[in-house]
Amino acid sequence: MVYAAQFAARDSLMSWAFVPRHLVSPAAWAEYGVGPVLLSGLTAMFMHGSLLHLGFNMLFLWVFGDNVEDRLGHGRYLLFYLVCGVVATLAHSLVTLFAEVPMVGASGAIAGVMGAYFVMFKHATVRALVPIFIIFTVVDLPAVLFIGIWFVFQLLSAIGTLGGATGIAFMAHVGGFVAGYVLARPLVRHRRPPPPRVVDFRIE
Repeated sequence: MVYAAQFAARDSLMSWAFVPRHLVSPAAWAEYGVGPVLLSGLTAMFMHGSLLHLGFNMLFLWVFGDNVEDRLGHGRYLLFYLVCGVVATLAHSLVTLFAEVPMVGASGAIAGVMGAYFVMFKHATVRALVPIFIIFTVVDLPAVLFIGIWFVFQLLSAIGTLGGATGIAFMAHVGGFVAGYVLARPLVRHRRPPPPRVVDFRIE
């Protein structure tokens, strides 16, 4: 719904996107107000740059989010999601030195959900459709391996893009994941590990 409104309104909703530079710019505070500048850190989580961007984020949220929400409960899950998104936004802002390029997307918050899943469901299995040359095959992977590989890729990509422009906020993914991992650990410290389960997930 938000993306549809964003698409229909074209550029008029870009004021809801988060601009890292505004966070440390007194001129931006005077022009937009401190409240709207800070609020954009939340509203930007619900905006996306393209339908593909939205689709991939919703796929990852669908695969990993419902289990984490079941464990936390609806209210705590929403708070957890938003906190991870804010931390992700700050991580991106710091490494980009508060650039003027607008940032949108839920990737950082969803990375936090994946960090929590990594902690809470260590015995889960991800069933992935993996391309091997021109042949696709279904492989059952431990969730910790799948998410671990994903995180290492994000971290290396973030390091590789330091000081350069990129269309993907890799450090937001790293920051969100770390936030989710750290916040989730106290929640499962005294719980028994869940039984093994299989999650369907396809990579094409």
